[in-house]
Amino acid sequence: MTVFEDKDKSALLSSTNEDDANPLEVQECAYLRHQVTLLAKALETMRLADYIAYLNSPKRLLWLNFLVGLARGLGTALGAGLLAGVAYFLLKRIVILNLPVIGGFIAELSKYIHQP
Repeated sequence: MTVFEDKDKSALLSSTNEDDANPLEVQECAYLRHQVTLLAKALETMRLADYIAYLNSPKRLLWLNFLVGLARGLGTALGAGLLAGVAYFLLKRIVILNLPVIGGFIAELSKYIHQP
């Protein structure tokens, strides 16, 4: 049972006699009830209770953080390797152009890369 499904409990909030109350106060109470209902819906949409349960489970928290770190490290290594490969391919193409200063530097760099 959720907060906004139980309409009978909202009657408990208005325990004062609405006939004796100022109409402005009645409007304010209705507005506050509406805002509380919207807040309850937002909290349920966010699954805040599940998140708090997640934070209260240290084993699950450590395991998921480990997996996230592993994925980040793997992604970083693959991305850096791919970027270095593309850069090396482009540098080899520049060597073919036989540019005077850059070509010699890249040729020497290529020689170091192919050393055993």
